Amino acid sequence: MFDAIVVGARCAGSPTAMLLARAGYRVLLLDRASFPSDTLSTHLIHQPGVAALARWGLLDAVRASGCPPLDRAVYEVADIRLEGCARGVQGQRSGYAPRRRVLDAVLVDGALAAGVELRTGCAVTGLLRDRLGRVTGVEGRRGGRPFAERARLVIGADGMRSTVARLCDAPFTARHPKLTCAYYTYWEDVTAALELYEIPDGWVGAVPTNDDATLVLAYFPQSRFRDIRTGIHRAYADQIRRCAPALHERLAGKRPLERLRGTGDQQNFFRRPAGAGWALVGDAGHHKDSITARGISDAFQQAESLVRHIGAHLDGAPPTLDGALGAYAAERDAALLPGYEATLAVARLTPHEQRLALLRAVRSDPELTSIYFDMVAGIASAEALYTPKLLALLS
Repeated sequence: MFDAIVVGARCAGSPTAMLLARAGYRVLLLDRASFPSDTLSTHLIHQPGVAALARWGLLDAVRASGCPPLDRAVYEVADIRLEGCARGVQGQRSGYAPRRRVLDAVLVDGALAAGVELRTGCAVTGLLRDRLGRVTGVEGRRGGRPFAERARLVIGADGMRSTVARLCDAPFTARHPKLTCAYYTYWEDVTAALELYEIPDGWVGAVPTNDDATLVLAYFPQSRFRDIRTGIHRAYADQIRRCAPALHERLAGKRPLERLRGTGDQQNFFRRPAGAGWALVGDAGHHKDSITARGISDAFQQAESLVRHIGAHLDGAPPTLDGALGAYAAERDAALLPGYEATLAVARLTPHEQRLALLRAVRSDPELTSIYFDMVAGIASAEALYTPKLLALLS
């Protein structure tokens, strides 16, 4: 019997498994995929996530992959251009945007080094329960053969369409309509910082990643999804031209390195993240539009929060563990709700004059610009921006 079974081995599951194993627990980690492998992603790890990698001793491996630090950010909207760098957190001022085949392999290796047992090619199809309905394990298939394993806690880290969440009947506690659809590919020899461009009904981002490539993403209103998907290559190029003319010129005469990837299924929700014998981390329990690229950093935060709450109780009596899971649920909601609301506001793709007036004041001062980029990274709240200096500029 395992202390914990974690279903899903990417940016929520592997850290959770690793931290539990480092706490002395016996952990089984399951995934359909093998590693290294790719998955749909914005790639960006904001500074709080970078600080987590540093705490875990994994940041050097990301750096060694050749992924460049993102130590300069540019944001353009209307007549406003902000350029600078976040103040950072725990000494980490740079973000990183590694390819997922790089990042997920680093996280899996960290889990293996901690003593986690990894099984790939596994499809979980059901949950085991005791006579009171408490989850006590999983069942599934691997290589065509059925398997069943038991544990004190089953953790779903299996993404937005989580099988574990469905099998647990984890209810939605908040849910909002889809707001955008997004497409991206990679470009060679395109000099870029972390660049964000916004216009009404459009958003474009450019992010340097591994192998001297630059990821260029284009966002569209969800209402346009059916129309653009049939002519997506032209729509992608047109959106870059409209949102970021200078970036469009840098791409002129160059060819993308890979096919266009994208999705129109960017759900916005919170699910109840824990119950009797089960918990959810990462996109399984909370998902929001990728336009603010908070998913990876938020997954790391949830992994640390869950393990911090249950770490001393996983081998104790069920009521004690359930109390710890409840505390994790409350902390998760309080920590992620502000970023969720901010993401919904951005994903509506309608810059408001009040926000534009604020940004015009911010751009006049490097310190305020750094605080603003702290907000973008999820380091600082909106309240932190309203310093006496900003209030004076707005008056």
